Amino acid sequence: MLFSKPITEISDQELIAQYRNTSDIEALGYLYTRYTALVYGVCMKYLKDRDEAKDAVMGIFEKLIGTLQEHEVTHFKSWLYVTARNYCLMHLRANKNKQTEELPPFLMESDGFTHLEEGSELEENLVKLENCIEKLAGEQQQCVRLFYLQQKCYQEIGDATGYDLKKVKSYIQNGKRNLKICMEAND
Repeated sequence: MLFSKPITEISDQELIAQYRNTSDIEALGYLYTRYTALVYGVCMKYLKDRDEAKDAVMGIFEKLIGTLQEHEVTHFKSWLYVTARNYCLMHLRANKNKQTEELPPFLMESDGFTHLEEGSELEENLVKLENCIEKLAGEQQQCVRLFYLQQKCYQEIGDATGYDLKKVKSYIQNGKRNLKICMEAND
């Protein structure tokens, strides 16, 4: 990589342009090094495990190799933050069924009636939730069902529905807000 000025004086945009034009991993490495602490902090916040966070930092870099070639990024730092957060959330979602924690016997309820009461309350809440989902606008309802009930990612939802990724995210956020309002109103 050849630059006429010191690497510390080269902007993020210049490094991105260098990488996109030449596929120079060294340029991407310099750029990523500037924000490694930020990415590690985001990963620790979500994953709460040092080794997993370190692995995620490496995984995110590997993801950037292809992603930066495909997408135009103007605000790298904020884009990288969102990318790191989404990477961690997808990692957690993929591993949520794998993580189990054994509870000590003294924390477990042995009274069957308590469990029955909790079960009927849970059933009532699920019925309320289903009723509220039915009240959502068509696009919101479709995206909420795919995201929360079928655990699809934004890209998969966009592919299945034909909606733009920004629209998918908007429908899910608005649907979630509307569900919360509906559930509170019916409480």
